[in-house]
Order: sequence, then C-alpha cells, then structure tokens
Amino acid sequence: MRQNKVKALWREGKPACLGWMNTADTYVAEVMANAGFDALVLDMQHGMAIGPDRAALWLQAVSTTDTVPLVRVPWNEPFFVQYVLDAGAYGVIVPLINNRAEAEKAAGACRYPPLGYRSNGPNRVVLYGGSDYFHHANEEIICLLLIEHAQAVANLDDIAGAPGIDGFYIGPTDLAISMGLDPFTGVGSPPHEEAVQRVLDVAHAHGLVAGAHPRTPEEAARRVKQGFDVMSLGAATGFMLSAARSAISTFRNA
Repeated sequence: MRQNKVKALWREGKPACLGWMNTADTYVAEVMANAGFDALVLDMQHGMAIGPDRAALWLQAVSTTDTVPLVRVPWNEPFFVQYVLDAGAYGVIVPLINNRAEAEKAAGACRYPPLGYRSNGPNRVVLYGGSDYFHHANEEIICLLLIEHAQAVANLDDIAGAPGIDGFYIGPTDLAISMGLDPFTGVGSPPHEEAVQRVLDVAHAHGLVAGAHPRTPEEAARRVKQGFDVMSLGAATGFMLSAARSAISTFRNA
C-alpha cells in the first residue's frame, strides 16, 4: 500500500502542513496540490456546495501529485466516511465529536474489522493505494476528531481512549462560541488558549497527535513551536483573494 506521508512525518516527530480546500474545483485542486503542502483537506462541511460526487473528482485531481488527500466529512455519519475513503481519501477529519461514543462511531467507520466496522469494498482507492490496501489501511488511514465544543474539551481524556483514532483537530471558532465567546475576538483569548493547550496536552499524554487551525501562517509557526503536529496554513480562496488584493493595491498605488 502507498505510504501515508503525513503519518510518516508524525513518526519522525515532524509537523505536517495542510492546505485547506473550501472549493472542489479540480483545477484549483491541482494548483494547490503542486504548491508544496504535505496534504490538502477538502472541506465538505463548510466548503462551497461540496457533495460526494464532486469530492470524488477532487480526490482524482489531487492524486496526480504526491500531496496526501484528506477530507473533512460533513457529519459524523459512516456513509460519508466510507464514500470518501473508498474513493481515495487517505484520511478524514470528523466534526462535532463531544463524547466517547461519538468518537468510537467515527473511528469505527475508518477501520476494517476487527478494529472497526468499515465495510470492505474499496473502489478507486485500490488504484491509488495499491492492491494490498485492505491489509494495511487500518495503519495508514488517518482518523482525526474535530474538537470544537467545550463539552468535548471536558471529555477529552475519555474521548482519547477511543480505539482507532489518531488524534484531535481543533475547530477554533465553534469552540469559542461554545464557551460563550465571540467567534472572532474570542479566538486567542486567555480562556480559549487554555482550552487549546488542554487539547494539545491530552492528545500527547495519550500518544495522539494534535492539530490546530491557525488564522495566519505566523500563527501556524507559533503552533509548531507550541508542539502541534498538524495545521492548516490557509484556504485556497483565501490565498487567491489575498494575492488579488495585493496586486490591485500595487496597481492603485502606482
């Protein structure tokens, strides 16, 4: 089976950088996949009208490169996990995990028996991953749980014990809202940073990885120094908008 380069980085104690894809446009996917990210994440939860069919085409586009294709599924439902894994995703980020039972449901959907209950029937992923996919998928496929509620932070030690998970990924704005904070100004506040640190500490105490979702590359660098193992450097549309605004500003000021 094709090695999961993100997991290889983690085994070496190195962080992985993600590009966030809030569009399933295949040409944008190819451009981003050639930019140098370790992995790209297709955001089916909050991306622009991304259903399973578009996700499958996106996975084909990214797979023309060495960039690892990951998907944030829209909900903690096995149907979505099975669809994108069979189509070639090398990992999923599962949203709205607040307790152990929800964590076990998510992890079980990612793992073949006896570790989980994933149904055997990989289609395109055999072409991408290799004919021995079934025998190694449980070790190579990534399962990250999105921690985005104060309830989840309170239950972290229990959640961390769910078999088959690789780690946590923080949803910063929803976490802030659940704490009674503004989704913009509350992110980075002392109470919010305390919760973020707890996610990191509990993950590492249980031998799991911890992921952050920084707002800027500078914050991403700070999260690396803090000890986080995986993080996004920005979204595709954000990169495009920033570059366009910079070009227009240069023109207007000329």
